[in-house]
Amino acid sequence: MIKVFIDGGAGTTGLKIVERMRAREDVALITLDDNHRKDAASRKEAIHAADAVFLCLPDDAAREAAVLAEGAKAVVIDASTAHRTAEGWAYGFPELSPSHRAAIRASKRIANPGCYASGFISLVYPLIAHGIAAKDYPFTCHAVSGYTGAGKKGIAEYEAAERDPALASPRLYALGLHHKHLPEMQKVCSLSRPPVFSPYICDFPCGMTVHVPIYRSLLQKKLSVGEMEEVFREHYAGCRFVEVAKEESGYLAANALEGTNLLQVFVNGNEEQILLSARLDNLGKGASGAAVQNMNIALGLDESVSL
Repeated sequence: MIKVFIDGGAGTTGLKIVERMRAREDVALITLDDNHRKDAASRKEAIHAADAVFLCLPDDAAREAAVLAEGAKAVVIDASTAHRTAEGWAYGFPELSPSHRAAIRASKRIANPGCYASGFISLVYPLIAHGIAAKDYPFTCHAVSGYTGAGKKGIAEYEAAERDPALASPRLYALGLHHKHLPEMQKVCSLSRPPVFSPYICDFPCGMTVHVPIYRSLLQKKLSVGEMEEVFREHYAGCRFVEVAKEESGYLAANALEGTNLLQVFVNGNEEQILLSARLDNLGKGASGAAVQNMNIALGLDESVSL
């Protein structure tokens, strides 16, 4: 029986992981009552008793939990931003390369990717890895997400009986071009500069699309749309949870993968421009699903268990 402790299990991502763990017959959850949920000594005891620990916490609390976990036998999977670019932490996106998967399998410290970052990196990492785009390419990215990505407070605002009428409209944020996912987007893709990133939060619960427009004339390898699609098919060949897809309707709905751990890649465009798109559930492959997948890999299990 695998002993699992979820530090921060009352948050949006934590609740989803709890749901997935309770559906399993090979997992025993370690839980703390409300009086001990934030007590450092109780948390440390739970962490050291577990085989796998999920940190579903604000960044500072996740760093504190990582200190509490020193010397523990557990695989620690951090769903916060705190360790995504930190030394000694494997980046938890196994489909990117065999070396990423091997690092997850061998590591006791795994940083779960951000939701927007998962979409961007799934599109840009292959371009850099295959020499198609230079590391100093001026990437831009725009994305839309369901409101569950805003956490409990944001969810309450969107689901309130009387709410601000502005919430019915897509809302652009990070207007200063700073976003907590940018450091991992830049580092994991080995970019010389962060992309110009425009994220929107929208009036639907779950789902996400992330888009990266490309000028063919600025690429090192000036591939056609079909050739670019083939690069992605080969790069993600054999992956259970990343697939190259086609959308025949002419529309790309952001909520089509709700409840799944799947990420889809789309390649569209014309002779001059290519539009790369990724679609995923922001609480699935963008959060809890990816975290559970990483646990499965790190513990030597079938990666698709409970996914």
